[in-house]
Amino acid sequence: MNSMKVMSLNEYGENAEFQLTEVSKPAVKSGHLVIKVAATSVNTVDTMIRNMGEDLPLSPALPAILGMDFAGTVEAVGDDVKGFAVGDEVYGCAGGLADLQGSLAEYMLADAKLVAHKPKSISMREAAAIPLVGITAYEGLTRAGTAQGQKVLVHGGAGGVGHIAVQLANYFGGDVYSTGGDDTQLAVIEKLGATKINFMNETVADYVEKHTDGSGFDVVFDSVGGANLTNSFEAAVLNGNVATTVSMLELDLNPMHFKGLSLHVVFMLIPMLYDHKRELHGEILTKLAEIVDAGKLTPIVDEQQFTMEQVGNAYARLASGKAIGKVVVEI
Repeated sequence: MNSMKVMSLNEYGENAEFQLTEVSKPAVKSGHLVIKVAATSVNTVDTMIRNMGEDLPLSPALPAILGMDFAGTVEAVGDDVKGFAVGDEVYGCAGGLADLQGSLAEYMLADAKLVAHKPKSISMREAAAIPLVGITAYEGLTRAGTAQGQKVLVHGGAGGVGHIAVQLANYFGGDVYSTGGDDTQLAVIEKLGATKINFMNETVADYVEKHTDGSGFDVVFDSVGGANLTNSFEAAVLNGNVATTVSMLELDLNPMHFKGLSLHVVFMLIPMLYDHKRELHGEILTKLAEIVDAGKLTPIVDEQQFTMEQVGNAYARLASGKAIGKVVVEI
């Protein structure tokens, strides 16, 4: 069997449909693993690639096999790869952009540096929900210096990145607060161990006064970003740290200057795009698996289930804004 089934795009655009096709199964090569994919999750960046195509510099050439996150089983091991054996259960974020084949496929070739042993205590479906958002949250919180006893504000704590950031901020010993816009989101935030803030009816000044006696939060993790960064600057303590996942905009930095803030922009695709320090992703994923297996981190997976052939519906589910937690596709 040298062929495999994949879901591929023959065109880009909001109405572009995934097609079930067969392509050659990847052969193992030096430094890499071939993985039998069990599940993949849909991230906002995946939908951006599908919708915008060549307008994004990281989009693959057509026909394109998308899908960045995966959980699966090692099928073959490159001759110089240490620490992995055939049959190992693994997870990671290793394809679906530039020239890297994605995980909407029965098999994928992945740089072993981007892969880690999956958490033992959760399913493939749950493990596939973690890599991109987990690495993003971990990188943002650690770059912002999150530590024991700090007051940490997470914007969008019920979202994909946000719900991991809330749990990791707790794990790092922070006193965690988080914003949401409706009762469902706020219930998720409370369940994850943060103090809820309804941004629809509380101003930044209100909740800074209420929760920090007016001085501000030591760390602000902004998973909403964009124009919301202005709220993050307002919410931060003097000389505080703000981390964000979305900063593709022009913004007045005067408020940041007068408070002496540090801004940490997290673009977690850099190691994949530029082959830059890829081993850091493997190390973070190994750490995240330990945290999961210690019972301190649980991914929230949306209740709706999708097969590989239903990937178009999975993208629509994420775009609808109705998903609670990560949308996962089982291969």
